[in-house]
This record gives sequence, structure tokens and C-alpha cells, in this order.
Amino acid sequence: MSDLFQNTVRKEDSYSAQDIEVLEGLEPVRRRPGMYIGGTDERALHHLVAEILDNAMDEAVAGHASRIDLELALDATVTIRDNGRGIPIDEHPKYPGKSALEVIMTTLHSGGKFSGKAYATSGGLHGVGLSVVNALSDRLTVEIARDRQLYTQSYSRGLAVGDLVGLGPVNNRRGTTIKFHPDPLIFGEGAAFKPERLYRMARSKAYLYKGVEIRWACDPELLGTDAVTPASETLRFPGGLNDYLTAALKDRKALTPAPFAGEVPFPGDAGRAEWAIAWPEDEEGFIHSYCNTVPTPQGGSHEMGLRAALIRGLKSFGELVNNKRAGQVTADDVFGGANILLSVFIRDPSFQGQTKEKLATAEAARLVEAAVKDHFDHWLSADPAASNVLLDHLIEKAEERQRKRQAKEMSRKTATRKLRLPGKLADCSRNTPDGTEVFLVEGDSAGGSAKQARNRETQAILPLRGKILNVASATADKMRANQELSDLIQALGCGVGRDFSSEKLRYERVIIMTDADVDGAHIASLLMTFFYREMPGLIQNGHLYLALPPLYRVSHGGKSVYARDDIHKEELLKTVFAGKKVELSRFKGLGEMQPSQLKETTMDPTKRTLLRVVVPDTHDPEMRGEVEQTKSLVESLMGRKPELRFQYIQDNAKFVQDIDV
Repeated sequence: MSDLFQNTVRKEDSYSAQDIEVLEGLEPVRRRPGMYIGGTDERALHHLVAEILDNAMDEAVAGHASRIDLELALDATVTIRDNGRGIPIDEHPKYPGKSALEVIMTTLHSGGKFSGKAYATSGGLHGVGLSVVNALSDRLTVEIARDRQLYTQSYSRGLAVGDLVGLGPVNNRRGTTIKFHPDPLIFGEGAAFKPERLYRMARSKAYLYKGVEIRWACDPELLGTDAVTPASETLRFPGGLNDYLTAALKDRKALTPAPFAGEVPFPGDAGRAEWAIAWPEDEEGFIHSYCNTVPTPQGGSHEMGLRAALIRGLKSFGELVNNKRAGQVTADDVFGGANILLSVFIRDPSFQGQTKEKLATAEAARLVEAAVKDHFDHWLSADPAASNVLLDHLIEKAEERQRKRQAKEMSRKTATRKLRLPGKLADCSRNTPDGTEVFLVEGDSAGGSAKQARNRETQAILPLRGKILNVASATADKMRANQELSDLIQALGCGVGRDFSSEKLRYERVIIMTDADVDGAHIASLLMTFFYREMPGLIQNGHLYLALPPLYRVSHGGKSVYARDDIHKEELLKTVFAGKKVELSRFKGLGEMQPSQLKETTMDPTKRTLLRVVVPDTHDPEMRGEVEQTKSLVESLMGRKPELRFQYIQDNAKFVQDIDV
């Protein structure tokens, strides 16, 4: 035991100053590339190009360059050239005998972007981009055209291969050219750049800064069967992000006629923001954000500011048009399915990590929100009709999201126990939906008669208390809180909204059975509106019916005939009972009918008459006009705008002959 302890102590004592390793120059980058470019995979490989391209874009944004070339050769060599000021080549005061170029190429955290004097806004901030690319390349060449003189220097794996060499005078040329080849010892022998990925990168940069022209070139042999990526193209977009969004949308239809796009400077010299946003009907969305032309795929504070501006603007517009349901919309509803482009230029931005995938500058959120909010308010107010369409769409998404959450919570609660049905539902005994039907009746009185008149094997009864909620004008919160609707949804078992499934419907037919008077017709209308808005598939698949209970009983002697309405009654008096003294009874409601009468007239499948509720097929292009007309009619009669109902009454009052009051 003591020998083991002594051996352990000797091993621990062997850890001494000789074991402390000091990495100099760019050796840390080669040892741990993941710390600087996020790894050695394909994404990290392409990040090398992004680092050099960002430097060229910084020159363009600073106003010193107007053109950038990006070329990909067959041997995976990348060349990036700009017509900017050119990297300084004079001797660095801190490193005698070394040019500023060599210091930048071989020293971490060196560059002209720390003080903010050379660049007001820039994407390269840490002073490691160019040196990291140098460290991870097996060969790299720099050409500098500055003060009408051309200079060049070569490097390999982070070290200068030779001295800075002057190549003599040049006319009509200036700027920096970087040509590099990724080191196969780091990225593997088969590492290769993807032309389509580099082309998209170049095109994005051209969209982000209107004043720059990017010329793309690629060896045609690298394209293979790629018919989308061109071998060469000049990229210049005067419309900026709006051009980007237009190209992304192509022929896709959006909810608003024009996208929400703009560009605003921040107060003072804090920078600027540019954005372009559309909400396509197909909801195939994306969010691309940038800071100083650097992509931020993980978002950050600038996206937070945009989210706050959009949601505040929509809620303000909802208050303006008196749409109380707008309050339930969240930023996730606004962003989900939208095509969003956001670009900000700010001083001294802070990113999370060297790969700059997320903006961490807290001030950016306030700047973007303040810049976008007023413009969004004006954009919404300029076209109220289109803005209402957008708001209604987002409200539907919010309500759908809340329904899913409620359904998830319900399934979680009932996962370990048998399905709980509403207590007032008198269910049928058959276990399969085939041949079964559920009658929705108004009130316990009618429910009592219906329960006695039904066929217990195939017919279920669900009494509803009075008039249900009008879902066309109610908020999602009110719908969830409404016990009658909750019981109805639970009894049918097929879900609502996007969660609706005909396969889960517990009955083959859903029959609305209300009194044959004005109140009964109103209740039936409310129920049909609910099914049309929340379970359209139930109607489209032919499951919804209206029962036709009689309003009158006409008797003479031992003969009785039932009349559906006044017209039918008058017809019976002129035909079946012509010239006879009859006894006329008017049913005030289904609850007044004897169970035998209700069964004979309304519930017996062999004697009753049912009306099937139908709507135009939304999947048939030829029915598009009828579909829109149905939507408009439901919104006019049942929606939350009373002026539409008033207008409908005025337009159709002249056609009314008899009013049941």
C-alpha cells in the first residue's frame, strides 16, 4: 500500500515547469482551430472566405472601395480582391524591421479596427481574421497596390516565406488581393469549397451594401450539374434588401401588396438599420440578420429590437381598429412564417465568439426598435385593408397556437386515464362511429325528450344551454373559457383548427336539432359558424346536418299531420284538410313535444328529413369565387363588425315577406 502511495506521489511530483508549454505566434490557431473558426468541418472551411470577404466589405462600407472580386479556382484556391486603400506596407513602429502587413498577417489581435479611427463600422473586430486564414492555409499570397506601387509577399501555415517585395509602379490599380489555399493538414485532403455556397455569400454581401459591386467567378468544371450557380456574374443591387426580398419571394403571393421595407439612420453617428419584411401566404419563412454585413444566424439584440417594434406596432394598430383579439398575438406569431431581412451598421458591436453568429450589443435592441416602430405604424396605417388582412392572419395563428397548447395540456392530463366525456352527454352504446349520430339540442327540456326518443345504440344527445358563443367575434380566451364549446369539442373528439382529424370523429353524423323558430335558427347559425370556423373539415367531409322539426301539428278527427313552417301549414290546409275544421297546435319548442312525436317527426331515420350542410370545396380552383363569397357572407353576418350586418340588412330588407317575432 505504501509503495503504491509513493509511486502516485512521484507521478504527481513529475508535473513541473518543464510541462508548461508556451505557444507563440499563430501556433494556437493551428493547435485549436475550433476556438477561432468553430471547427474544421465544411462550415468552418467556408468561414475562411467570409473572414477575408468581411475585410473587403469593411473597406466598401467605409467608402474606400466600390468593387470586390471573388474567384474560386479548380484547385480550391480562393482569390479575393478589392479596390480599397490597400493594407499598409510601411514599417510598424512597435516591430522594427517588420512591415505593418507582416504584423497583421502573423500576429493575433492586430488590425486597424480597434480605435475606430480607420473604420467607423466594421465586421472584423477582433484583429484575428486575416491572421487566422494565414495560419490555416498551406499557401497564401498577398498583393498590395498602394500609392501607385505594387507589393507582394508569400506565407505558409502562418509564417512569411520571404520578404515583402516591390514589383514596381502600377497605374489605375489600388487595393488588396488575397489568394489562399486551405491547409489539408487541418481540413483534410478532400476538403473543397462549394461554389453555390460562396456564390450565395457574395450575393448576400452585394444586397447588404448598395454601393458595392461584387464580381463572382468560378472554374466551370467545379459546377458540374449545378444549373443554378453561374460561372461568372456581376452582382450589384441598388435596391438593397428590398431587391433581396423580391428575389426570394419570386412568384409567391404575400398577405400584403407590398413588403414592409425601409432604411433609417440611428441618432447621431451611431449607425443605421435597413430591413425588408413580407408575410407569404405559404408561410415558408426565413430570418436573415446581419451586423456590419456579417451574418448573425443565431440572431441577437438587433433581432430582439425588431421583434419588439413589430409586435408593438401590430397591437397599436389593433387598438386603432378596435380589434381586441390583437392583444393575444406574440412576436413568435409575427416572425413565424415571415420572410425577414435585417441589416444594421453600428460602432463597436459585440459578438458571441469569434465566428460572430450572435450580436450581443444591448444598445442595438433599443436603436432598432426606435428606428423601426414609427415606420411600421405609418406602413400599417397607409393601407388599413391590407393591414387588417395581415392582423387577422396573425390572430388566427395565435389562436391556433393556444389551441395546440390547450390540447397538449389536455392530452397530458388524460394520458393515463380513460377519455372523460361531458357529464350531460347521453352517449350511444356502439363503440365505432359507423352509423352513429349525435344530436345537438338546445336546453335540458329538449334534451330530456330527445333522450327518451333516441335509439340508444346509435344516437347520442348533447344538450346545450341557450345560445353558444359567436366564435366569429370572440377571442381565443373566451372560446377556451366557454363551457358549452368545450363540452362540444370534447364530445366530438376530433379536435379543432389545424388539429382537426376526421378519423378521430366519434360519430358519423353531427345533427343540429333546434326549435323551428327564430331563436332556434339563430342557435343553428351560431353552431354552423363554429363548425365553419373551427372544424371546416367536418362540413367538407359531409358530417354536419340540420334536423327539420315541425313547427305545427294539424289534426282533424283521428288524423294528424306535421307542418315544418307557415308555408307548409298553409299548403296542408288547402290540400289535405281543405274545407275541414282542423285543430292547429304550434310547438313552442322541442321540449313541448312528446318523445314519440319527436321520434316520429325528427329522429327516426326512416321517416325524418335532414338537410346536409355544404360549403364550396376550397381545393377546387373553379370554386375560388364561391369560397370567397362564403367567407365574406359569414364575416358580414356573424363577424365583429356590426356595420357589415347593418349594410346586409339594408340591402336585403326589401326581399323579406314574413317576419317571425
